[in-house]
Amino acid sequence: MSDCGRYGVSVIAFVGSVFSPYYAWRGRRDPDDHVCINVALYAPGGNRWTMTERGRSALDRGPGHFRVGPSRLDWDGRALTIAFDEIAVPRPPRQFLPQRVAGRITLVPHAITGRTFDIDLAGRQRWWPIAPSGDIAVEFDKGGIPDWTGHGYLDSNWGTVGLEHSFVRWDWARGALADGESVILYDADLIDGRKAFLVLRIDAEGRVAEKGELPWSALERGFWGVGRGAHADPGHRPVIARTLEDGPFYMRSLVDTVLFGQKVRLMHESLSGTRFANPIVKAMLPFRMPRRAHYQPRA
Repeated sequence: MSDCGRYGVSVIAFVGSVFSPYYAWRGRRDPDDHVCINVALYAPGGNRWTMTERGRSALDRGPGHFRVGPSRLDWDGRALTIAFDEIAVPRPPRQFLPQRVAGRITLVPHAITGRTFDIDLAGRQRWWPIAPSGDIAVEFDKGGIPDWTGHGYLDSNWGTVGLEHSFVRWDWARGALADGESVILYDADLIDGRKAFLVLRIDAEGRVAEKGELPWSALERGFWGVGRGAHADPGHRPVIARTLEDGPFYMRSLVDTVLFGQKVRLMHESLSGTRFANPIVKAMLPFRMPRRAHYQPRA
């Protein structure tokens, strides 16, 4: 995930896609038959969203690579390279027809961390902030967005149960502090009634320090009514700078706040596990993530 102010990109590679209605309807069996590389692009001229789920015929993976159909991730020990060639679903009123987006992303981490965390306090949902910060370059072949460079981030989540079986809700946020460190926050209400909270400061060498809980403030709800909130030092309040995604169970935003005495812009996500568990919501998801079970390479 990265941004450079006016432009942003998020790429998520899924095996057994946690947000896939097809995988859920199949009882979360055979994860290799439910794979996806989600690319979300944010630009002043219009955002793009691609999330085509594919079957096992499109999958090829190994220690240093992960391919799903026409897109792939490669790690050479120094940099992560993502080559994507996907179809963005319509997003009226700016985009009424599917649109092809293709290009390359190169992320060079500043450091790799060695710690993983149980974000559900039970070990069924785990998270690894692999590279809390890095340099990113984005080049486009298709999509009408100019090339750009900026600041990036890499992490990984995995679990043994669906998110809706662990979380009532969560807020997650990550930002780069002015002193060169990174800050990452998790704030979750668990399905068993407990609260999970995590605040990390990570320096340029990848050293992780856990900090105490920070004040939380509710933010304006989106069109679908999903709740969201963010953190700030005492005496300050977070402010929404821009809403990037506004869905029935998920929101992605840019939030301006003050943490550890420093002004910081956060990439911020809010998830409603209660909403996501609703069968009606799952039935809406194919409009944003079509499935192509049998992969045929483009000529």
